[in-house]
Amino acid sequence: MRGWWRLTTIALLAAGMILALGSSPSMAVPRAHVYLLRGLLNIFSLGMDTLAAELNRRGVYSTVDNHADWQSLADQAAANYKAGKEGPIILIGHSLGADAVMEMAAYLGKRGVPVALVVPFDGTNSYAASANVARVLNLTQHFYMARGPGFHGSLINVDLRSDPNIDHLNIDKSPRLHARVIAEVLGIVGSRRMEAPSAAKPVPADLKTGAIGDKDAKPAELPHDAAPAAVPAKAADKTDGAMNATGSVKPPAEGGTPVIALPEKGGKAASAAAPVASPSASSGSSQ
Repeated sequence: MRGWWRLTTIALLAAGMILALGSSPSMAVPRAHVYLLRGLLNIFSLGMDTLAAELNRRGVYSTVDNHADWQSLADQAAANYKAGKEGPIILIGHSLGADAVMEMAAYLGKRGVPVALVVPFDGTNSYAASANVARVLNLTQHFYMARGPGFHGSLINVDLRSDPNIDHLNIDKSPRLHARVIAEVLGIVGSRRMEAPSAAKPVPADLKTGAIGDKDAKPAELPHDAAPAAVPAKAADKTDGAMNATGSVKPPAEGGTPVIALPEKGGKAASAAAPVASPSASSGSSQ
């Protein structure tokens, strides 16, 4: 009888140890985190809030903050990543928030933290992508991003100057750009999602993009309702800031950076006088 109790005690202790190890932080699967940063005064970038809500509905943990807080957020992200609590890390921002996510990515790089994706929505300056970043999707009407030292990821500048329904104040709210970004995020996050509170809407198959870090992969075109290239694109709906123009990939800019140029209404090329500034702008921003 004593032997039986001894065996039972040993079995219970072993089971307790297994449960304890299984629930320890070192055994937990890191959670993907999307950091979204608003621009000036926290009131002109509310599309970041909408995008965060759309991602959270799909089970992707997303938070929205002011661009001025990027450094403290980066310190938090670095600590969580090194503790095995967080990753992959994705950064998205609008206007000054777009500038901030490029700076935040570089800051994380100095701390040895990889960044899976950076999406600037119409930043106010041109930045070089840091070596720790796997992919940059720059949605812009003004400034191109460039490849920094050691950067071997994928860099795509999406030139939106030619869309008459997109401007600096509504680019962050465009449903079509949101759909593109959501597809990019879901492609990275994979199974590292929270349990979504409700069934998420399926992502269209034509939004799937090339593999992360594959700089030669063909970038996914923005979704559109336009007819074939020979037919002028249908006018966009002015009520939602969405694009209906057909995207086309220009020859690579200096340094091999792909540029997606959207044709002007009626098929004309974007004006060379538009204020795009970057090392690659002279060869990639106009036809």
